[in-house]
Amino acid sequence: MLQHFGAFLVGIIVGFLGGLFGKGGSAIATPMLSLIGIPGFVAVTAPLPATIPGLVIASAEYWKSDLLDWQIIWWSVAAGAPATIIGSFLTVYTGATPLLIITGLMVLGFGVTFLVSPKEKSSAHPADATVRPSHWRSRLLLVAIGVGLVSGLLANSGGFLLAPSYARFLQQPLKKAFACSLAASAFLALPGTIVHAYLGHIDWTVTLFLALGSVPLSYLGAKLAIRSKANKLERWYGVALTILGAFFLFHM
Repeated sequence: MLQHFGAFLVGIIVGFLGGLFGKGGSAIATPMLSLIGIPGFVAVTAPLPATIPGLVIASAEYWKSDLLDWQIIWWSVAAGAPATIIGSFLTVYTGATPLLIITGLMVLGFGVTFLVSPKEKSSAHPADATVRPSHWRSRLLLVAIGVGLVSGLLANSGGFLLAPSYARFLQQPLKKAFACSLAASAFLALPGTIVHAYLGHIDWTVTLFLALGSVPLSYLGAKLAIRSKANKLERWYGVALTILGAFFLFHM
């Protein structure tokens, strides 16, 4: 029972950070669950379905503020969902450690770039600003396929890579990147959840307690992000990604 209460507390933390920074939270939940004694494979898979309700609720808040770009979301889902399914089945044959190291380096690199070379120069960014870099669909497809494979292999929704990729590679305003990441992650979490449930990898009791903690805090995190000044939010995000990347690497 103590472990279940611990899972509830983990849900509170990852839910708030997920809503605030446009990510599902699995990347943080897995090592935290391991620290409180949840068995390894359960710690990897249980957060995936637990994040879906919070992702939907946080996405709805961004939608109300006109921050969702549906072209980015649907293209991400169309390319990312098949890749997520492939990655989920590949977990039977591949080890996760090399991928975790690469992912940690990528997240750390994103964090440093947001701190050293910020995008948001002003205190706010127009919610309806639409930027389409050259070959944006090709960039988006590469991002979606790559993140989908990583999501399937690591049993997470991919938001910790989608949001910074949207901001950097697709040149989206940070809040719009968060919004699109949350919505796309909600869809991308579904095929991975189905596959891992089919394979018998998910402990639904742990998932329930995680969800109970994460759902209300996802809403609060999203509300805070929407109301925050874009340039300050970017600095917080850079710090969070840097810490998350280092966290990945030190837990190898």
